[in-house]
Amino acid sequence: MTITADRAAKRERLLGVLAAAGADELVLTGHGAVSWYLGGARTHVSLAGDPLLAVVVGRHRDTVVVFSNERARLEAEELPADIDVVEVPWHDPLASALPTGPRVLNEHDVAAELRAARAALLPAELAGFRALGRECAEVVTSVLGEARGIQSERDSAATLGAALISRGIDPLVLLVAGRDRLAHRHPLPTDAPLGDRAMVVVCGRRDGLIANLTRWVRFGPARAAEADAEARIREVEAAFFAATVAGATLGDAFVAGTAGYAANGFDPDEWRNHHQGGAAGYNGRDPRATPGATDIIQLGQAFAWNPTAPGAKIEDTVLLTADGIEVITADDAWPTVTVGGIRRPVELQRPVELQ
Repeated sequence: MTITADRAAKRERLLGVLAAAGADELVLTGHGAVSWYLGGARTHVSLAGDPLLAVVVGRHRDTVVVFSNERARLEAEELPADIDVVEVPWHDPLASALPTGPRVLNEHDVAAELRAARAALLPAELAGFRALGRECAEVVTSVLGEARGIQSERDSAATLGAALISRGIDPLVLLVAGRDRLAHRHPLPTDAPLGDRAMVVVCGRRDGLIANLTRWVRFGPARAAEADAEARIREVEAAFFAATVAGATLGDAFVAGTAGYAANGFDPDEWRNHHQGGAAGYNGRDPRATPGATDIIQLGQAFAWNPTAPGAKIEDTVLLTADGIEVITADDAWPTVTVGGIRRPVELQRPVELQ
């Protein structure tokens, strides 16, 4: 199935949302929703900025609203050829050309319905997501396979970012913690050295989809307490995977997964110290899992669980398939162990003299 066929299927899903709400038009304005609907179109110039375009999904046609100074590039490089375009002067708000009224839905009005509509990935999306996940994993393997302990966190992040960008991947998140900063759950890179142990987190986006993964590297032999914590955090993750089943709610999976902390010797409330991940796709978490989350898990949906404890963290992007969990951020060159029938990453051991 092509991207065009995927978009036709997405349109049918959104027409169902319109019909259920008794509305005539639905306005998509967020990066994730717009990129999803337009087959992975890049919706930004600044990664920190608002989208450059919006989509109006109507009962009879779709319309894209764009700023005048971006139209030519977007039409040439990002937009489907068969879609109507409305131009807004660059100095006016994008919203000035968007419909309003009692029969117009805004994205925030049907946020849960839109998440459900984009949850089950279509064939072209699945192919692109698998390729993205594999390439993100290959980049991390390559960079950490050449790393040295004297290298700074910022230098490591720069090397990761360059390798991702060369493959057309936006590095949305690059976290690096060397030995002295492992206590931080979201370690933005600094000038500190990697030392004898380091953690790297990558969230890479291409064609709108976002792959997330965490990896560890060590220079020299493992410390017994740290190796034990790593083994136990893999078991916590296995509890999340086991609970990720079609028809369950995201809240069900959250409760079952977080119960794995106590079952594996961690503080039962360890999950309160950091988010645990959730559904994945066109947003980093779509949505982030929380107690009581009511989103229904679907076959073909992506997830990136994020169990973590002091000195231990594991994360990959996976798909829920008819055969179970498929890890897509995987590289055969990275060392693994098998947990619950699934290959999971372990620390990459590097020679101590490279520290």
